[in-house]
Amino acid sequence: MELSEFCDRLDDRLDHGAYADVDASPNGLQVGRADGREVERVAVAVDGVEATATAAAEAGADLLVVHHGMVWGGLDRVTGREYDRVAALVENDLSLYVSHLPLDGHDELGNAARLADFLDCEVTGPFGELGGVTIGQRASAADPYTVEGLRDRLSALDTGGKPVDVLDFGPDRIEDVGIVTGGGADWVREAAETGVDAFVTGEGKQKVYHEAREAGLNVFLAGHYATETFGVRALADLAESWGLETTFLEHPTGL
Repeated sequence: MELSEFCDRLDDRLDHGAYADVDASPNGLQVGRADGREVERVAVAVDGVEATATAAAEAGADLLVVHHGMVWGGLDRVTGREYDRVAALVENDLSLYVSHLPLDGHDELGNAARLADFLDCEVTGPFGELGGVTIGQRASAADPYTVEGLRDRLSALDTGGKPVDVLDFGPDRIEDVGIVTGGGADWVREAAETGVDAFVTGEGKQKVYHEAREAGLNVFLAGHYATETFGVRALADLAESWGLETTFLEHPTGL
C-alpha cells in the first residue's frame, strides 16, 4: 500500500480534522515523504522516541505509528534530543505517523473505547469534553464491580510493576464509569457532574484527591502508558485488515 493512501485512510477514519484546532500534536504524518513510498510492515508504539524508532527499524518496519509523536506545538530547532529522534527515523528510512487526541476519543478504535471493552463495559456515549470535541468514553459494566474488583482488573494492565492507585470515595457498587486515558486528571470534575460511579484515567494530580473526596467519587489511576496501549493496538489490527504486516513495540514506562 502507498504511504499516502495509508495516511489518508487513517486521517479520515480517526477524524483528525475535527481535532486540528484543539490538539497540540500535529496528527497524521509527522516525519517522512508520502509520495511514492510503499508500506509493507507497520510498527506501532505508544511513544515516538529514539528507542521505539530504533526498535521499529530493527523489526524491518517502513512506518512507525504512535500515540505520542515528536512534535508538540511547533518545532523550532532540530538539535539535541529532537535531532537524535528524527535521525533515528531518517537514517533508517522510517516514516512516523501520529494520532494523539483523536485516538483517545474515537468511539471504536480509541484508547478509552478499547479500555472500556477490556473492562467488559459497554460504551454508552462520549465523555471528556475539550474545546468542542471529546477525548474519552462513558461506559456501563455488564456486571457491576466492587472497588477491589475494578482495581484487580486494571492491575492486569502493563503498569511496569506499579500498583493501580485508587481514591475510594465513591459507592461500593460500580456500574457507570467515565474514562479518559493518559493524563485525564482534569476531567474528574466532569465525572462528578455527570454522576458516574467511578472515573478511570492514567495519572493524577494533587487536586484530584480533594475533588474526588468532596464529590464522593471513586478514581482509579492505572498508569499513563498502561491505559494508552489500546489505541495503537487497534490501529495495528486495522492495518492488518488492509493486508499489512504489523508489530507492537512494548516499551512500558511505569508511569
